[in-house]
Amino acid sequence: MLRVIRTLGLALGILGGIVAAQGPEFAQQYAQRLGGTLDELRRSIAALDADAAASGTNRQGAVERLRGNGDALVARRGEAARADIERLQRLDAQKQALTEAGGPMGRFAALLRDPDMALARATYQDYVPAVPANADGIIAGFLGFLATWAGWRVLTDVGRRLVPRRRQPKAA
Repeated sequence: MLRVIRTLGLALGILGGIVAAQGPEFAQQYAQRLGGTLDELRRSIAALDADAAASGTNRQGAVERLRGNGDALVARRGEAARADIERLQRLDAQKQALTEAGGPMGRFAALLRDPDMALARATYQDYVPAVPANADGIIAGFLGFLATWAGWRVLTDVGRRLVPRRRQPKAA
């Protein structure tokens, strides 16, 4: 029975390692999606800047002009442009934080501090599990293995102490 419990603990540890390695992998896939989103926001805002310059104003002036327009459609486009500009600033800061994050779980921790929820949701929907073979994935997997295996060992040790052992009847 003890051998089965130890084997189960080892199997759970391996599973825990695989699950833990998904953190850096998710962060990597999120970073890829973040880069594409930033490219698209920059393209959109560059078009706004070009239209503003052609109309003799700047970005802020163009946004205010659009938002103050009596036509509801135009005003909504102005609000969308303002939101895009703010989102670009937030995502640029997040990209910087992801780039500067160090350590095995640094990018994942930076992502967890301030995720763009729409981007995280889209990443999750398209997420492809993988066990990364880079240092981050290996370290995260190893830490996940140790935590799961150690947790299992603690639970089984506590369980053995709490459950009284059956005494074998003495042979007559």
